[in-house]
Order: sequence, then structure tokens, then C-alpha cells
Amino acid sequence: MQKGQISVQTENIFPIIKQFLYSDQEIFLRELISNAVDATTKVKALSSKGIFKGDLGDLTIEIIIDKENKLLTIRDKGIGMTSAEVEKYLNQVAFSSAQEFLEKYKNEAIIGHFGLGFYSAFMVATTVEVNTKSYKKTVKGAVWTCTGDTNYTLDESKKKERGTDIILHIGDDSVEYLEEARIQGLLDKYCKFLPVEIKFGTKKETIYEGEGDDKEAKEIEVDNIINNPNPIWKKQPRSLKEEDYKSFYNELYPFSSPPLFWIHLNIDFPFNLTGILYFPKLNNNLEVQKNKIQLYSNQVYVTDDVKEIVPEFLTLLHGVIDSPDIPLNVSRSYLQSDQNVKKITGYITKKVAEKLASLFKKDREGFEAKWQDLGVFVKYGMLSEEKFHDKAHKFALLKNTEGKHFTIEEYKEHIKANQTDKNDRMVMIYSNNLAEHDSFISSAKNYGHDVLEFDNVIDNHFMQHMEHKLTDVSFVRVDSDIASKLVQKDETQESVLSEKEQEKIKTLFESKIKTAGATVTVESLSPEDQPVIITRPEFMRRMKEMQALQGMQAGAFPDSFNVVINTNHDLVAEKLLKMRSEDKKEEFVSHLYNLALLNQGMLKGAELTTFINKSIEFLK
Repeated sequence: MQKGQISVQTENIFPIIKQFLYSDQEIFLRELISNAVDATTKVKALSSKGIFKGDLGDLTIEIIIDKENKLLTIRDKGIGMTSAEVEKYLNQVAFSSAQEFLEKYKNEAIIGHFGLGFYSAFMVATTVEVNTKSYKKTVKGAVWTCTGDTNYTLDESKKKERGTDIILHIGDDSVEYLEEARIQGLLDKYCKFLPVEIKFGTKKETIYEGEGDDKEAKEIEVDNIINNPNPIWKKQPRSLKEEDYKSFYNELYPFSSPPLFWIHLNIDFPFNLTGILYFPKLNNNLEVQKNKIQLYSNQVYVTDDVKEIVPEFLTLLHGVIDSPDIPLNVSRSYLQSDQNVKKITGYITKKVAEKLASLFKKDREGFEAKWQDLGVFVKYGMLSEEKFHDKAHKFALLKNTEGKHFTIEEYKEHIKANQTDKNDRMVMIYSNNLAEHDSFISSAKNYGHDVLEFDNVIDNHFMQHMEHKLTDVSFVRVDSDIASKLVQKDETQESVLSEKEQEKIKTLFESKIKTAGATVTVESLSPEDQPVIITRPEFMRRMKEMQALQGMQAGAFPDSFNVVINTNHDLVAEKLLKMRSEDKKEEFVSHLYNLALLNQGMLKGAELTTFINKSIEFLK
């Protein structure tokens, strides 16, 4: 038996590894299985080059739990190691067999680094054994044992088969890794698409024997292969059908609604990148759907926190990105400074914009049908990414209350004649609640105006953004002013009342309306307009809503509204003025005001109950 000390610069290497090498203890399993895949990939490469002339045989990697003896084993049938290689690769932390192998076989797909990653085993194990036999037939096997300090033993192994067993003696503080459910969960998370089959015990499967009435169900035990070694993102798009993409989406996100469509990424210059990005049904929701893109490095799971690689707005997408140019032990600072990552970000943004533009051009009707889901995504992209805005401007859609869709330029042309104000700005009138604003929408249409529907969660920000970008456009909500003033013109309408009568009406309403934030004005409107109209000033209301969206207190923007009295309406100009009883006048004013509040959904609680009871009395 040989004894020795691992060649490191400090006696404290293991505590450092245990505490600081990885942020998650569970990552040890990914590292060790990645090494096993690496060893398997190497032996396949040597076989393909004729260097290894033996039979490759079954290359399945096995994960084995021995709960009674507190052992967890990762077994591969890969390249194996000689005693000399064990000393070199396990005892000298600075070396990496994978790095050396990469230099020798640059064109092969190799993952992992049999260096520091291996030592992550000591985060959960008190003792680690490596029982290995090289592919070189004349060389005997070796057993390396280490108890978590810099001392080790190296002995001859009786192992007959090619490959490596890494046996972890699990510590008392890590017994969770002896539970089948825990290991199965980690395998599903980190190893679901590794390129070599991974076996974890067995499972029961039902098969059917016989035919017709003689057909019988039979339960058999089969290997529990936890991964799909050939995911569709590694295949050529021309070999795949629509059903393949949908099936893979269901594999990634079981029980989810089918995606709207997808983009297959496949590039090998100036960086290597494959993957599939799916457009999910967002249902007007920005938050719940995030962190659904999984990042892989040569099919090894890295993270689902991809905001440093994928632009913020693209985190609404689902799917997979795989790039060997991104290291397994990825750090945020690395991602922020790495040039390859910046190129990947730009490439993905470009591909997404091109896909949307292509769909719009080829099938506008189909694109419009998907707009309810796509709208949140496209608007979010235009807000957050300048390059995407420039491309999306051509296919971003606006939908009016009639259900018709327009591009931004088409809509500007559509409203140019009727909705250009005295400052030559086109006024885009919108509603964020068609049911609540029905009477306002009707009034606006009576004036020849068109009304847009803006009910997405980010529409306040989107309008602000578009007003900045389109200097000749402004947005006003349909209830922000009386219909005749939504588009500010120099035209005025004469009142049927004298100035003295108008002042009298105003005083009467002001005496009854004591609500904080309410401002009473008299206006000469059409007799067809309502007698009393409540409007909400656009700027103050929009600022308040934007604050609420950001989770801020809206105290800086108190609730304010205008109470507009239509002096040309018969109920005001005729009936109210001719009443003799002051009590009747006050009661009538209160009723007209309450009707206006009701129209805006502002009459609630006890005030609503009182109004209903009085209305019933009026009818008796």
C-alpha cells in the first residue's frame, strides 16, 4: 500500500472546498456524474480513433444507494485510470485530466473537468474511495482513499471491468443523500439530458401479452433510466416535426398549456449555441412565468437563472439554451464580463425579433389571433431593449374596441383626420376596462373618435415609452375628459344658459359635492352628452397607476377627478333651474352626482345603498 499527501499549497484546502467551492451542497452529484460522462465520452472518442480496440459494451452510468452502509456510488464504464493517473489527477489539484484530454482531442465533445469538481464530494462524504481500472488491458486497477484531509492511501484494486466507481461514505450531516426521492430529484434537475444513459435502480413497467380477449397485462422490472441522452435541441430542425417540439415542451413543463410557437437556435460561429425557445401563453402575466429557461453546457444543467445571458424581456420565454462556451461553474461576474455571453445575448434577441417579424409577414391573421399573449412580451421587449424596439415597431399591434388590429404606423394614418389636436399631435384614445368605460366609449364614438383597448399589465409604461419615441402622439384614457375635449381643438360650443345661470348651477353643485379631490366645472356640451360627467385627469391618474404597479405608495398622487356639469342638458338647463324648492334642488343635484359616480364605479358601500333606496322611492 502506498501512502502520501495530496499536492496542495495549504493544509486547509478541504474546509475551503466544503464551504466555498459551490453555493449549493447538492451540486456534488452533478459534478461527479459530469466526470463519469466525461470518462465515458473519452473512451468512445478513443474507440472511434482506433486507439482503444476493445468492445465498448454497455456504457450506462449507474447511481447506487446502500443505505445500510451509508454509501452512495457513482459508477461509470469509461476510460478509467492507472495508478500513475490517479496520483496525477487526484493528488495534484492543479491538474485536470479533462484539460489535457481536450488539448489532445480538440474536436471531440468533452465535458467536465476531473479536478476541483471531484473534490465537491467532500461536501457530503467523510471518506471518498475511487476504485478504477484503465482501458489499457495490461494495467492493474487502483483504489484511492481519502478521509477529507490531505492524507491518502493508494492500493492495488481487484476491479476487473474498465471504468471507475466513486464511493462516497456519507456523513451524518448529509444523510438526506441516501434517500431515493432526494437523489431522484437531483438527477431530474441536473442530469435530465446528459448524453450518456444514467441508471438509478429499477422501476415497474406494464407490458401486454397476447391479443384480443387473451391479452393480459404483466408487470415487469426495468432499468430506471432517468435521462434523455438525445434531446431534440441537438438535432437538425429539418429532421423534426411540430409534434416533436410540442412533446419536448411537455417533457420540460408537464401539464402546461401548449406553446404558441418556438425558435430552434443552432449556431457554431462565432460561438457554439443550440437550443429551443418557446413562446408560452402569458395570459397577461409578467412575473409567474419567469426563470423557465434552462441553461446547459454540453447537456449538463447549469442554472435556470439566465438573466445575465438572456435579455430581461426574453426571460418570459421557456425552453433550453446549451452552449459549451459557458463554464459549468458559472458566476455572475464572469457572465457580465464575458464577450461570448454578450454575443449570445445579441444573437438571441436578433433571432426572436426575426421570428416574430416572419410570422407577422407570412400569416398576419394568425399573428393577430395570438396577440393577446404576444402583446405583453413584445411591449416588454420594446420597453427594455432598444435594438428589439427598432425591429418590433413594425409588427407591434394596437387593437381597438371593435377588435381590429393595426400596426403603429397604420393606426396613426387611421386617426390622422379626426384625432389630430390643435398642436398637430395625434391623440390615441384608450380604455383599460371596456365594461366600466362603456358610456365614455359611446360618447367618444359619437364624436367620430376611435378607441383602443389597453388592458395589459405594462400598458401604462408602454404608453409613456411610445410618447417619448413618437413625438407626434399622445395617449389619453377615454374617461380623462369629456368626449368633445379628448382631442383638444380651438372650437367651442355655445351654452344655452347665461353666464349668471351657469355660475348659479356651479355654486349649487359645489355646495353639495364635498368629496376630497373633486373639482366642479361647467361646460357647454352636446345635449346628447350626460348631464353630469366625472373625468379623471390623465397625468395624475397615470402616475398613480404606475406607482401602484411598482408597489409604491400612491400618497404623492392623491385621488383627484373633475365633476363636469353639462349646462346644455335638459335636466340641468330646464328642470333643475326651474325647481322652486331648495330641498328638491339639493336632492336632484345629489342624484345626478351619484349617477355620475355610479358610472365611474365610484359609488360604493353605504352611499350606494342609500342611492338605491332613494331611487326606489323616486319610482313609487
